[in-house]
This record gives sequence, C-alpha cells and structure tokens, in this order.
Amino acid sequence: MEENNMLNETEKEIKEKLSPEQSEKTEATSAETVKADKPKKKYTKKTFVSDVLEIAESTLITIFVIVLVFTYLLHPVNIVGHSMEPTLYGKDRIFMTTVYFGIKDGDILVIDNNAVYLVDDFGDPYEADLSYNPIDECIIKRVIACGGEEINIDDSDPSNCKVMVNGKEIDEPYIKEGARTLVGSGPFTGKFPFTVPEGYYFVMGDNRENSSDSRSGYVGLIKKEQIYGKAVMRYSPLKEMKTLFNSYKKSSDERSN
Repeated sequence: MEENNMLNETEKEIKEKLSPEQSEKTEATSAETVKADKPKKKYTKKTFVSDVLEIAESTLITIFVIVLVFTYLLHPVNIVGHSMEPTLYGKDRIFMTTVYFGIKDGDILVIDNNAVYLVDDFGDPYEADLSYNPIDECIIKRVIACGGEEINIDDSDPSNCKVMVNGKEIDEPYIKEGARTLVGSGPFTGKFPFTVPEGYYFVMGDNRENSSDSRSGYVGLIKKEQIYGKAVMRYSPLKEMKTLFNSYKKSSDERSN
C-alpha cells in the first residue's frame, strides 16, 4: 500500500516538473499507445457481403422512392406553343402533379382537350358535336373561373378589356404585356356574363391574343374529368426555375384596399 502511494507521489512530481507542452506530448503518446494496443477489426468475407447488401438496400429504397414520386406526384411535361407566354415559353419543361386538394382561380392546368363543352340558353352544359377538332390534344391553360362563379368579358372598349368574376374586375399581372382579352366570335359571344356550371372551369392562356382557350369553339369549358394535373414548377431552363402553384389574382376591390 505504501509502495503504491510512493509511486503515485513520484508520478505526480514528474508531471509537475514537466512543462505543459511536454505533459501534453506525454498524454498524447499514451493515448496513441493505448490505441495501438487495441486489436484491429478484421475485414472478412462476411463483413464485405454485409456492407454490399447494406449499400444495395439503400440504393433500392432510393430508387423506389424516386419511382413513387414520378409515378404519383410529379410528371414531366414539355411546353409547346406560345399561348402561356410570358409565364411559360415553348420548349420549357415543367412538373405537374396529379395529387392535389382542389382547383382554384389562377391555377395552371394540363388538360386533355378530347371534348368540347358549351352552355345552352339556360346555362346548362352540353357536349358540342364536332366532326373535326384541330385542337384535339393536350393543352395547358390558366383557370379564370370555377364552377358556380360568374364569368364576364367586357371588350366593348378594345383598349381597355375587362375580365370580371362574380362582378369584380380581376387583376391579372401574369398576362402578356399589351395583350387584350377579346371575346372574338366564339360560342359564348353574346352570352356573357354567365355562370360556369359546377364541375367545369373557364380557362384562358396568358397570351390572350394568341391563345385557343375557353373562348374558342374548339375548347370551350373544361370538365373536371379532362384535367390531367396541376402545374407546380418549371424546372427547365434551370436558370429560370420557378414554382407555378402560387399564381394568384385579386379582385379590384381587394387591390384597392
């Protein structure tokens, strides 16, 4: 017991005599010695197989998640034409989603224009009987009015066209500069204002003077079943990446507050 006490005191005296640098060096050397004394883990065939299986499992899970995302959540879409300028240009690439919780004014939709729906004199929807539709294809447009909302286009003054929803002029900062929203000679000429039937949507392109949309007899109202999905993001060109689900319009009353 006395011998142990003497050894501890001697060790303590040696440490006190050592400079801080020497003391740190001694402690580091001791730690390295202890580390060196520990036996190294042997890398066997069994551990190699285990590591490979772990990497393969992580890779498969990653691939599975990516497949799920692009199957059920995001679908790439190539933009063709100029009807959505300046929001979207030809050859732009976007993601659309088929999983969403409803459609609201301002949303950009990818649509299967496989049928044309109009309204009769009583405001009831019907499918137009067309022998040929030159726009029987996938189109992309913006929702201006949903089912149950009243839509009106006033182009009596071509220099100051007004689009109104539920009697209020809407603010549309997304339309192409200088583009006028003209009624033209479409199927709804003389029927404005009218209420969009439930389950249908009135859509238009942002490039109003170069867009075949709900004003046209080849597009008309969009039925809910015709909607492929909702545009959420432009991802190409990469430098112009932006989200598309926050497009928004305000009534003139909200704008003045």
